[in-house]
Amino acid sequence: MTPGELKKRIRDKTLPALLFLYGEETFFVERSLRQIIDATIPVEARDFNLQIFHGKDSRAVSILDTARTLPVFSPIRLVVVRDTQDVPAAELEQIIPYLSDAVPETILVFTGNKIDGRRKFYQVFKKFGALVEFKKLYDNQIPSFVTDQSQDLGFDFTEEALALFCKRVGSHLQEIHGELSKLLNFLGGRRVAEVADVMTVVSDSRVDSVFDLSDALGKRDVGEALRLLHRLLAEGIAPLLILAMITRHFRQLWKAHELLQQRVAEKDMARRIGINPYFVSGLVAQARRFPGHGFRGIFEALLETDLALKSTGSSPSVVLESLVLRLAAK
Repeated sequence: MTPGELKKRIRDKTLPALLFLYGEETFFVERSLRQIIDATIPVEARDFNLQIFHGKDSRAVSILDTARTLPVFSPIRLVVVRDTQDVPAAELEQIIPYLSDAVPETILVFTGNKIDGRRKFYQVFKKFGALVEFKKLYDNQIPSFVTDQSQDLGFDFTEEALALFCKRVGSHLQEIHGELSKLLNFLGGRRVAEVADVMTVVSDSRVDSVFDLSDALGKRDVGEALRLLHRLLAEGIAPLLILAMITRHFRQLWKAHELLQQRVAEKDMARRIGINPYFVSGLVAQARRFPGHGFRGIFEALLETDLALKSTGSSPSVVLESLVLRLAAK
């Protein structure tokens, strides 16, 4: 079952008796679980008809006893087993017979961040129940997600404000939802968020500095890059996170350079690189500063830096300073 199909089944109140929600994107897993609870069990009936079990503390005998108990003052009983990946394998094995003979008045929902398709429990579950995977969004999908969420809350962004919001918040969906709620409260009765609103409400100087460091390297501004690097390290930003952001930026620069060579129009580059269209012109300007043959050496330097940071005895500050000097050198 796809997430879209699950959404329709929730809306139509035609959920199957066995559901497994899983995936890297826990925001969607948790949101779907809340929607299932709201759609199936009224608040006043939850004391009798909603039971939630948690990970390693879950015991098959308790789960099965609850699932086989008929609902009280409600047509449906909902039983939830959270963090199924932490449930002991022996306990899951005991649940297998129930899967082929599920109680129709009970909806048994499992959640987790992953499944092990080699285990018998999951193989049998796939035959009799519905598995719904929630995959992590790509960077180029974040603006659409932000737009959809903001419209659900009742407001929109200007193009520039949306780009700035995505840059500052990143790709963690729970954080995005929280920042959107803060922005809604700040807007009051207004229905369009401007750049100034985002700058006021969604302010994270450390995140800005990471992006600014990448931009400084793209512009080959050695002095500014070193200043920002020292600032980030002083603020406690993990060296590997800094390296990851630099690597991501140069991967985008390499893609932009290749697309320039292919004479791809800027308006088509955003989709192919996977970034917000607002940032394309700046990225292209930076890509022109690097010769195509130089990118292989850049990524060799990035790999060497990754290995050095993960080895013992290396000074992260010295290792990253050396990288900055190599990348920004004319």
